[in-house]
Amino acid sequence: MHISSGRWLLGLGLALLTALLWGILPVKLKQVLHFMDPVTVTWYRLLVSGALLFIWLRAIGRLPSFKPLGHKGKGLVALAVLGLVGNYVLYLIGLKLLSPGTTQLLIQTGPIMLLVGSILVFKERFTLGQGIGLVIMLAGFVLFFNQRLAELFTSLGAYTMGVLTVLLASLVWTFYGLSQKQLLTVWDSRQVMMVIYLFCALLITPWAHPLQILQLDPVHLLLLAACCLNTLVAYGAFAEALVHWEASRVSATLALTPLVTLATVAITAMLWPEHVQAEQVNLLGYGGALLVVVGSAFTALVPSLVSGWRARKAARAII
Repeated sequence: MHISSGRWLLGLGLALLTALLWGILPVKLKQVLHFMDPVTVTWYRLLVSGALLFIWLRAIGRLPSFKPLGHKGKGLVALAVLGLVGNYVLYLIGLKLLSPGTTQLLIQTGPIMLLVGSILVFKERFTLGQGIGLVIMLAGFVLFFNQRLAELFTSLGAYTMGVLTVLLASLVWTFYGLSQKQLLTVWDSRQVMMVIYLFCALLITPWAHPLQILQLDPVHLLLLAACCLNTLVAYGAFAEALVHWEASRVSATLALTPLVTLATVAITAMLWPEHVQAEQVNLLGYGGALLVVVGSAFTALVPSLVSGWRARKAARAII
């Protein structure tokens, strides 16, 4: 079993960096989507990230071998590829229909779906505390969408379709997450991501339009490059954070991501109102977003808190 290094301050810094990068990502992507379609943007992100990982692993002599995988392992690679490429494309389709803040908040359902999937597939425990965290999250979503609940449940307009698309993106990401968890028993995280990124890029190549990049002005070209590097650096920081800090605490820190997105949109909308539209959310909605973050963090922290409490109780019993 992996034991963290104990350098919690470094782990916290890396987790906060990940939350920052993931938080500002949808704001940048929203601008690039004005000139490029979701599949092409996804193709560039995956190809650049996969190619950079390939160069790095080749340089250090750590390219993965497919021999240890077997038929089951290769099936897991295929499932992970379909799950991740589906997540990336569906996320961007939803982002075209919704605001960055709404999209980023909805994508928080991904870890919850992964939790449910882990319970069903790996027979992991689901505690009462995690159930409470889930209820808090659901209450937060209801408050966040308080202005548009009637539209969500009574029509299939662009807004409702956007919400359903992002929820579907979270669902297919669960298949990627479960597959990757098993692949990590054979490869390390960098090897897994390189293989998945490159196979994903290959899979969607027939539907990508690489020449759309010629339509970008220098600013949007830089934004596309930043989106590509964001994918690589954020996941690298996330993986390194797990080396130095407990997974539950890293996950709880990453729950801040939607708040980073909402703050980024608010700031950029004030600075560049002609490019970025402010979130159409009332005070009750912002309170709901905060509840979603609290519920997500609570769900992530409960297993660690319970284990710590049991350990202290056992130690006192021995004394």
